[in-house]
Amino acid sequence: MDITVVLIGNLAILQAYVQQLENSRLKLTQLEQELQRARQQGIFISSSVDQSHSMSGNGALAFDMEYARWLEEHNRQISELRAGVSAHASDTDLRSVVDKIMSHYDEIFRLKGNAAKADVFHVLSGMWKTPAERCFLWLGGFRPSEVLKLLSTQLEPLTEQQLSGISNLQQSSQQAEDALSQGMEALQQSLAETLAGSLSSSGSTGNVANYMGQMAMAMGKLGTLENFLRQVLTLFSKCIFVT
Repeated sequence: MDITVVLIGNLAILQAYVQQLENSRLKLTQLEQELQRARQQGIFISSSVDQSHSMSGNGALAFDMEYARWLEEHNRQISELRAGVSAHASDTDLRSVVDKIMSHYDEIFRLKGNAAKADVFHVLSGMWKTPAERCFLWLGGFRPSEVLKLLSTQLEPLTEQQLSGISNLQQSSQQAEDALSQGMEALQQSLAETLAGSLSSSGSTGNVANYMGQMAMAMGKLGTLENFLRQVLTLFSKCIFVT
């Protein structure tokens, strides 16, 4: 498969995806407005928060266990690939192993998506990663643009056209990352303002419970952001393995 054709095709996909992310910012604005209306109306759903907290804990634990199993299989597959390279296996055999690794990455994306529905904070915080890995964590994963930057130095020799294709992919990935980061910042600011407004209006515990209810409602509407996260990770894996 010609790398230039693949890179150009993926660049077009990524550019379209960046446009979708820009459109999603309108949805985040709507979320902020709904949070503000909820704060003004004084919605009390503390019992729902307690139930949601219980579900989140169970979801996080289940994900940690599934991730441990996934990582064990991932390490086994990587060892198999390295052994094949060392033994000078045929391209067909190596491609078969790579295809299995790609399929296995799809599995972790699915697991992350399911876990995010139960406890999005657990996925975004990366508590299931090692401390060293968490230093480089971004929205529950790694920045595709940074990995592409590292990857480009390991693919030599490449033609000028191929280098340009990788560079364009990196720039488009950066745009997608910026859009997602801005969306997350907007959501965090909205939640902070909601909390500040609830506490300033009255110091009673009822208003704190009110805020928690509003936050639970906001988290329930994070499906769009969670979906973006899954799309970025899926596209990231494709950009990596086609090269």
